[in-house]
Amino acid sequence: MQITRLPIESHEEVYRVEDPDAGLLGFIAIHSTRLGPAAGGLRMRIYDGEAAAVEDVLRLSRGMTFKNAAADLPLGGGKAVILGDPARQKTPALLQAMGRAIETLQGRYWTAEDMGMSTADMSILAGQTRFVAGLAGGAHGSGDPSPVTARGVFNAIGTALRHRFGTAELAGRVVAVQGLGSVGRHLGALLHGAGARLVVADTDPARVAAAVSGWGAQACPVERIHAAPADVFAPCAIGAVLNAGTVPDLRCAVVAGAANNQLATAADGAALHGRGIIYAPDFVANGGGIINVAAEILRRPDRDAWVAAKLARLDATLDAILTRAARERVGPNEVAERVVAERMASRAA
Repeated sequence: MQITRLPIESHEEVYRVEDPDAGLLGFIAIHSTRLGPAAGGLRMRIYDGEAAAVEDVLRLSRGMTFKNAAADLPLGGGKAVILGDPARQKTPALLQAMGRAIETLQGRYWTAEDMGMSTADMSILAGQTRFVAGLAGGAHGSGDPSPVTARGVFNAIGTALRHRFGTAELAGRVVAVQGLGSVGRHLGALLHGAGARLVVADTDPARVAAAVSGWGAQACPVERIHAAPADVFAPCAIGAVLNAGTVPDLRCAVVAGAANNQLATAADGAALHGRGIIYAPDFVANGGGIINVAAEILRRPDRDAWVAAKLARLDATLDAILTRAARERVGPNEVAERVVAERMASRAA
């Protein structure tokens, strides 16, 4: 195996990891350990080359710094990615090699489940490294974080609706869900249970068909889901979906979803604000999963009560951000970044 440190000034540590015998090519990025060991999931997906993978891991790891601080966790921000198709190229040997690479960092980075990964995959990694969470078993195993992520996003949608319409009631509201992966499916079920009407899109037709038959959802082409008429647009797939090309097409009052790095640029957050659309900053709205994982990393004996309390505080943080943004007449993403910076400075002092 070859592990090469890359000279990237924006991050504390970035590594290229390659093991040809195992079919592994990936990257590990540690953005910040100011508040504690870096934590963030491992994802595997098809990238358009190494440069695209590096760009993704840098953005994702930075986002984890913000997410962990927003959730008031004693953790920094990190992320890892593997280049490849998880449906065809993911093998135990590949996962074991990635586990060995993570172990070399000696706890400066903790990994967990993300896109293209499962709790079973985390168990394979755990055979090679101590620094993995999201395990299905064990005294502190937290399992799949997706349901808790979905619950946090569900709470964020209600909070944003209350700021926009004066009520968090979802019955009769239309929610356009982009992506029906692990989190999107759990979120859709929560929204359907609360009486929302769903418009859905996913690259997997079987997932869409299940939503149509199970929830009475309306199917929408993937390339047009952002423009579907709805009260809420919930991005739950890849990042940068809110950009100069999509923001003008939005026909919603609220954007709140589970995807990371939803804004392509800060200017896109300002554009949402200019259109009067309330945006729940992604690193606040989708923090439930890392809260669930943190309970395992921190070995909390009171994990259920602790996670519930952290989720409630996260929702209170979003409420405070939206209130401050309205008072200052700026976009919530701008306020959220300031709140996180203030929190990090206070805790690091």
